[in-house]
Amino acid sequence: MKILSINVGLMGHVDCGKTSLAKCLSTVPSTACFDKHPQSQERGITIDLGFSSFIVEAPENVKESGYNHVQYTLVDCPGHAALIRTIIAGAQIIDLVLLIVDITKGFQTQTAECLIIAEIMQKPIMIVMNKTLQLHIKTIFVMFNIIVSNKILNGLRNTAFKNVLLVATSTKLEVQGSRVQKLINILKANTFVPERSTNSSTMILAVDHCFLVKGKGTVMTGTVIQGTLTLNDVGNIPTQLLQLEKIKSIQMFKKEITEAHAGDRIGVCVTQFNPKLLERGIACSVGHLSQMYGAVIRLNHVRYFKPKITSGSKFHVSVGHENLVARITLFSCPGPVRDDHFSFDKEYNYEEQYKEHEVGPDRLAKLTYYVLLEYDKPLIVMKNSLIICSKFDIDFLLSNSCRIAFYGNSVYDITDQNYKITVLPNLLIFKEKQKIGYVQRICNDKEVIAHSMFKKQNKVPEQFINLKVKLSTGEDGVLENSFGQGGKVKIGIPDGLKLTTKKQFEIGKLRQESKMFCPIEVILKFKKHIFDKSNKIIQS
Repeated sequence: MKILSINVGLMGHVDCGKTSLAKCLSTVPSTACFDKHPQSQERGITIDLGFSSFIVEAPENVKESGYNHVQYTLVDCPGHAALIRTIIAGAQIIDLVLLIVDITKGFQTQTAECLIIAEIMQKPIMIVMNKTLQLHIKTIFVMFNIIVSNKILNGLRNTAFKNVLLVATSTKLEVQGSRVQKLINILKANTFVPERSTNSSTMILAVDHCFLVKGKGTVMTGTVIQGTLTLNDVGNIPTQLLQLEKIKSIQMFKKEITEAHAGDRIGVCVTQFNPKLLERGIACSVGHLSQMYGAVIRLNHVRYFKPKITSGSKFHVSVGHENLVARITLFSCPGPVRDDHFSFDKEYNYEEQYKEHEVGPDRLAKLTYYVLLEYDKPLIVMKNSLIICSKFDIDFLLSNSCRIAFYGNSVYDITDQNYKITVLPNLLIFKEKQKIGYVQRICNDKEVIAHSMFKKQNKVPEQFINLKVKLSTGEDGVLENSFGQGGKVKIGIPDGLKLTTKKQFEIGKLRQESKMFCPIEVILKFKKHIFDKSNKIIQS
């Protein structure tokens, strides 16, 4: 019997009925399911990822791919705003999202963040309108269902989910059987065979729980992200720099198996490994993952995030089950660029701030923004991983605003600990600068003296000599040398001054005390490589 594993994420606002729905759907409980965690029972909310499953006969489209049955692994995600990191971690191992909505309340704040996460992950969703039995009278239920459905669909009009499927259900015993079965039938009808890296030689297991079973050994539960895992394989835990002993046994929802593939939810038993060393993380084939100290991603802005995104600021980074803080540097290049294309041979412009709000869509379409992320600690993840950056220090309950700022797949992973010396100097990010002086004297047709371009007490640095300048009247010039001791400079005008420029200067001298005085500017534009310690100046 060949079984297709489908991982279904149950997401939604706190207390919308996710865990109750998981109980109704599931036939096999598993790790941390149904709020087994003591704090979950004490607080009455889900605080950890819970896993359970049920199995059905495969629909015809799945049978055509060679599968007899479909096993749905339900990933019950927390709904509380403070547990957003756990929600993001859960989202990165799922194939499909069931977004649970309390029909009596409609879309709530945390529902919106779950929707954003699903859109970032590019996961298909179904919206389940729960707690329908609270609308006792049939006519009220029908009317309310239509009103809430229309409101939800209008809210999704500008998202990737404008044609989303809505299903009404209830977990109350009176109607549980028929409505839950209807949900299962709809879920089955919309099941597809996901694209997975089943043939890769690199096995990667996203571990979400690790615990000791007396007499057996250490059990790690998780989802196979890539490759195939078999009995007696040897793996390692890159975060702990530890090699595991041979895998003693593999279980999939309490059934012993000899082989697990990408997408399968499994428990793996190993010996001589302290479970306290790992809570969440990665187990993989020996030698296939290394530590990463940063990354470059192409910036995709979450339109609901309103605070400014600025270079030098810090953001919370979520990659798989890992969470850390990174300092960001923004940079851009003109024109649209392929998502997976990034070159160290190209020059990029340093950006102080992401400019969507000020510049508007027309200007933004001509720029491709990138983000350099420098992690505050090493990270073990797959190459080219999806990276989500957020501001969790925003008080969500008070501000009621989106905390997920931007995201993107890594286009370059920094694996060298000494990257500031070996990598960053090769990343050609330039900061454009300019100095402005004013014509003080015209010596002759091809030479002027300018002041205020440099500080009076400073001698003009050698690196500025022979740089090109431009007058506000249009002439091109060259900064030839210092003039005197007051920060003045001599400017050569190879093609000579225009007659109109000389007239403007003479008129300006007569109006120096007037509000109509308009001096002739001398503009020196240049750029600096932000990671070049030599402070070299470059002109295009």
